[in-house]
Amino acid sequence: MTTPLRIGIAGLGTVGGGVVKIIQKHGKLLAQRGGAGFEITAVSARSRNKNRDFDVSAYAWEDDPVAMSRRDDVDIVIEAMGGEDGPAKAAVETALAAGKHVVTANKAMLAHHGQAMAELAEANSACLRYEAAVAGGIPCVKALGEGLAANGMTRVMGVLNGTCNYILTTMEKTGADYADVLHDAQQLGYAEADPSFDVGGIDAAHKLALMASLAFGTKVDFEGVKTEGIDRVSLEDITHAADMGYRVKLLGVARMHDHGLEQRMQPCLVPVSSSIGVLDGVTNMVVCEGDFVGQTVFTGPGAGEGPTASAIVADLVDIARGVRTPAFGVPAKDLVAANRAISLTPTAYYLRLALKDQPGVLAQVTDALGKSGVSIEQMHQNANGGPGATVLIVTHETTRDALDEALTAFEASENCLAPPVSLRIETV
Repeated sequence: MTTPLRIGIAGLGTVGGGVVKIIQKHGKLLAQRGGAGFEITAVSARSRNKNRDFDVSAYAWEDDPVAMSRRDDVDIVIEAMGGEDGPAKAAVETALAAGKHVVTANKAMLAHHGQAMAELAEANSACLRYEAAVAGGIPCVKALGEGLAANGMTRVMGVLNGTCNYILTTMEKTGADYADVLHDAQQLGYAEADPSFDVGGIDAAHKLALMASLAFGTKVDFEGVKTEGIDRVSLEDITHAADMGYRVKLLGVARMHDHGLEQRMQPCLVPVSSSIGVLDGVTNMVVCEGDFVGQTVFTGPGAGEGPTASAIVADLVDIARGVRTPAFGVPAKDLVAANRAISLTPTAYYLRLALKDQPGVLAQVTDALGKSGVSIEQMHQNANGGPGATVLIVTHETTRDALDEALTAFEASENCLAPPVSLRIETV
């Protein structure tokens, strides 16, 4: 067994604390599996005197995480602070520039600076690993970068935010509205006091951008992810979808076309019996499709102390074993800037229309759809007990442009009582 690898940990919150606990508890086991032990030599956090349920008194303390990254007794830096820029970015850059390996759970930082950091790591013969940044304890980064390396990837998708999945599934099961379920999620610790990154789809979009880079050999392009959150998903749509055999999920999808890379994070309908359709609560799921392997499905906890720290330590073990894979699957210099897809893959759509309940109105709807080349698979009408009616439509496969043309034409009609609601139906 070789000399132990010396670890510096920047950030001692939920994730960093979990790493300390694992190394303290499983030190012998990790040494056996990695061929080298791990020794925590230094730590850094905002408060030295905070009460913690683990002991760091034996480790050198640095108030400045950048200073910790410079220490001669640190071989690997674990960044567990979070934040797109600031101290986290500076600490990582300092470590990589010095030829030190970095393990991070920071998806926001990598989504914005991943290409530059990958280039810096390779220029200094250092590893940049981030299994914990995507779907917590699910080993999807390793799967895409190593286990599925024989495949030309055709699609990657998944439910990548447990908070959103909890809200949507709870609304369906309890009949509670969005605001009430969000409040409960905050009380349970599933959602932050400011939940905008979660419910707005941004957190999940960061993860999707990283997976797309790994899957398709492109530079990370977070700005190219079409992002829509769940805050406008109504209980009415969740209920109607369930009646028609679908569930609503905040779904991330990345697919490469001849005309560019399609990346989107948005509420979609999926069949209730599909692998993603049966997913409940805060659990995450990643689906990878390759030209030889077909479809593979990974599911598990996407956040939390144990799962995230487990993923970080798994990266440590790989480094100890001498695994030296490029951060995004191929050398950083070979990553290409993908053209952003101009149009989305044709698919079926769910439509909810609030209409005047009078003769001829439905004919106007079908006429508007037909003129745009959109055909109807099924249609239901529900009377509201007043002058209006709700019409539910599931279309055959069509393009978004064609659907928008039809909806724009009809929305201008005096018979349309509210803006139409449309949700993509994803084939899983």
